[in-house]
Amino acid sequence: MRLHSHDDFTPLKEIIVGSAENYLGHDRDLSFELFHHENLTGFRSDWAYPRLAQAHAGSRGQNWAVKQRYAEELHEDVENLAATLTDLGVTVHRPIPLPPDAARIAGLGWEATPTPALNIRDNTLILGDQIIETPPAIRSRYLETQLLHGLFRAYQQAGARWTVMPRPTLTDLSFDLSYARDAATTLGGPTEPIADPQPSPYDVGLEMMLDGAQVLRLGRDLVVNVAQNSHEQGLDWLQRHLGHDYRVHRVWRMADNHIDSMVLALRPGVFLARHDGIRDLMPEPLRSWRYIVPPEPDEGAFPVYDDADLVLTSPYIDLNVLSVDEHRVLVNQECPSLAKTLETEGFNVVPVRHRHRRLFGGGFHCFTLDTCRDGGLVDYVS
Repeated sequence: MRLHSHDDFTPLKEIIVGSAENYLGHDRDLSFELFHHENLTGFRSDWAYPRLAQAHAGSRGQNWAVKQRYAEELHEDVENLAATLTDLGVTVHRPIPLPPDAARIAGLGWEATPTPALNIRDNTLILGDQIIETPPAIRSRYLETQLLHGLFRAYQQAGARWTVMPRPTLTDLSFDLSYARDAATTLGGPTEPIADPQPSPYDVGLEMMLDGAQVLRLGRDLVVNVAQNSHEQGLDWLQRHLGHDYRVHRVWRMADNHIDSMVLALRPGVFLARHDGIRDLMPEPLRSWRYIVPPEPDEGAFPVYDDADLVLTSPYIDLNVLSVDEHRVLVNQECPSLAKTLETEGFNVVPVRHRHRRLFGGGFHCFTLDTCRDGGLVDYVS
C-alpha cells in the first residue's frame, strides 16, 4: 500500500470505496438539518421532499427511516462501483461495514445513530502522503472515520503521515447559522429559517468544521469553499498546517459546503461545472481553464419518491463523477445527457449504475477516497 494522491484526474492506482451496508436511516437533529439545509428546504419545488418541513429537535433528533428496498439497491450499486473499479485495474480497499445493530454514539450533550462509512470523501482529505481527518459537521458521522482506521493504520505503517484536525464538541451553539439564515439557494429564493439553537453547559462558541469535499485538489494548489465562520476556522488551520508546500485559494460561498457537485477537474485545463457562473467564482488563475457545462438535469432521470422519502442532494448530483485518468470518467448510467456531453468532449465514459443518489447524499466522487494516483505535487496553475 502506498499513499500518494495530489489530484483527481491522473492515473488511479488505489482507492477506498465506501460501504452502504446497513444504511437504515438518518438522525434529523440540528447538525443534520443545517448541513443539508439547502437541499431539504431551499428548492421549493416538486423535486424536494418531504414538502412539509420537519420540526427541528436540537440535540436529540428524530430518526428518519430509509425504505428497505432503497437501502438494498444502494448497497447493490455501491458493490458494483467497487467491482467496476477492480475490473479497470484499480486496487480497491473497503472500510469496516457498520453492523445492523450498531449502538448509538454520544458526545457532550448529544446522542446520534451512526451511519455507514459511505460518503468517505467528506471526513478525510488526502494530500500527497498525508491523511488528514477533517472536523465533522454532522453528529451521526462523528465516529465515521473509525471504520477506516484499519486502512489508515496500514498506510501509516507503509510510510504515510496521519493527522486529525481539532474535533468540535457539536453543541447547538457550535454551528454558524449565517449561511442558512442569509443566503439564497442555488435554484433561487430564500432558504427557510433554522430553529434557534439551545444552550448547553459544554458550549465553547463557534467551532471549526471543514469537510474534505470542500477542497478541490490541483497538485500544489487547493481550492477551498468557505460559506461561514466554522469553515474559515478550518481553512486557517489547514493553511498553517500545510505551510508553504501548497497554495490555498479561498472561494466564498460557491455552495453551502461541498463543491464536488459544483466543479471537478477532469484533466489539467478542463473543469466540469454546474453552470457558466462557476468560472467567476473561481480563483483568477483558474478562470482561463475550459469549463464544460452539461445540460440541465432531466427530472425523468430520477426515481419518483413518496412525500415521506428524504431527499438530501440537488438534481445536479450526477456531476459528482470519478476520473480513472485524464481520459476515462465513471458517470452514472442514469444520466445519459452528461455521458453524451463528456463523450463529445473526447472523454471515454464508463457507465455505472447509481439509482438513489438523491436519497443518500452522494455520487461516485463522494463514495470514494483515492489514495494513490500517478500525479505529483505539480504546478498546474502558473
